[in-house]
Amino acid sequence: MDCGSRNIEAGSRRRHAYVDEPEKMDFLAIFFANVISKLGKKLQFRQRVIATATVFFRRFYLKNSYCETDPFLVISACCYVAAKAEEHPVHIKTVVAESRALFSQNYGVKRFPTDNSKLAEMEFYLVDDLECDLTVFHPYRTLLTLCRKDDTETEEGEPGELGVGVGADDGPRYWGTGEGQLELAEGALQTAWFIVNDTYRSELCLLYPPHLIAIAAIYLTFILHTPTRAVVSAHLSSGPASSASTSQPQPRRSSRQAHAADSSKKTQDPISFLVELNVSMPLIATIAQEIISLYSLWDRYKEDATPEAPKAPAQSPFGSGTTPSRRGASGSMSGIGTPTDDPPDALATPVSLSALLLKMRETRLMDLARRPVAINKMLERTQAAG
Repeated sequence: MDCGSRNIEAGSRRRHAYVDEPEKMDFLAIFFANVISKLGKKLQFRQRVIATATVFFRRFYLKNSYCETDPFLVISACCYVAAKAEEHPVHIKTVVAESRALFSQNYGVKRFPTDNSKLAEMEFYLVDDLECDLTVFHPYRTLLTLCRKDDTETEEGEPGELGVGVGADDGPRYWGTGEGQLELAEGALQTAWFIVNDTYRSELCLLYPPHLIAIAAIYLTFILHTPTRAVVSAHLSSGPASSASTSQPQPRRSSRQAHAADSSKKTQDPISFLVELNVSMPLIATIAQEIISLYSLWDRYKEDATPEAPKAPAQSPFGSGTTPSRRGASGSMSGIGTPTDDPPDALATPVSLSALLLKMRETRLMDLARRPVAINKMLERTQAAG
């Protein structure tokens, strides 16, 4: 087990200390990622800034617990620091004002600090726990490099949409032997983009390199996007016949005729393109399976659900629909998980997760009250200062 996996496992044990069902922590990961996305939209962040803030939040809670900190204050600090790191800074007063309005109206957080110094102090602790390592690489650039031919940076549109805030980079590729770029329809590329957005609802961004996540998103697009799946199936069914026909000797032609014939008859094989990337396909399949598991869990999370509201059936990604049954506000593919027959009380909502956070804090305080308290001068000074 490498160092990164050990850190993630240690952070997971720290967060699960006061939770009976570890699955609830996975729901909290989805919940907090949605909160970061909403705050990012309020602050008019680009998708890259939102993704960086999410990575900062995940890395911070590898060393800390939800019980010992205020996750909403940490979210604000992550957005504030990510905006600086991605050269899209906003004033601290704007972050405090937008955070207070969003958290009080949507999540019932009534005690969010109005003092800018509290957020500035949290920024200091955050950067310290991140060890001043604020450079984050995302799968978006790899996705556009592999699948897009134009190198223009698109800034229009909503955060989370295809190409917003991320420019394609046609620079040298330091891995893989595939030549050219994969020809995907606009709808298929949009599907892959949404899948990458969704991976930030889990710890995949901490477990795997960005380029592998991008390739896994393309791999899943071959399955989830119906027109692309039809193209892949056609290549698989006609593979042996096409290879046999190309092995037969052809009459000699001039270079101009040969070039015209090749350009008119040549069709790209998506499967061969993935193979030529020279990455571990079993590892890509593992990442894809974890993304599918995330969707199955996400189908049981309802952002605005109430206990009385009936649960809408989820649509399988292997169904006949061309598009997913619903798309999240942040440009996601939520709702494509496999159908489940869980009872209504198995749903996770922001209200239930907020109650879970409160219960975790109360349990921890009761646990600390029963333990002998060691003398800690620094803690005493902190408590005395309020």
